[in-house]
Amino acid sequence: MSIEQTEVIDFISAAKDEQYIDLTISDHLAWDDKNEKLLILQDKLNSYLEFIESGQLIEEYPASKGKKIRIDLRCKFEPNDEGKNFLSIVQPVVNDLGHELKWCLFKK
Repeated sequence: MSIEQTEVIDFISAAKDEQYIDLTISDHLAWDDKNEKLLILQDKLNSYLEFIESGQLIEEYPASKGKKIRIDLRCKFEPNDEGKNFLSIVQPVVNDLGHELKWCLFKK
């Protein structure tokens, strides 16, 4: 599963501290100047938020009830300036919905 499969939740896991349920986006795409990736990422994030907000997460993973939800974007490549700007705009939107969005580079 990957970022390109916008209607699919890539990974769901319980964080080690057991306070969070992590929904991970696996992102192997380079950041481009055409903003194609931003559109894919936007669609993917919207699918994740719909999965959470519709109650489907709790329906499919009852242990997630009462847990904080974190969307974890794992990038193969460092975001370019437009990507960082996009993420800085999206993070507060996700926070306002009561969730968390974080991103990091894949660890080797």
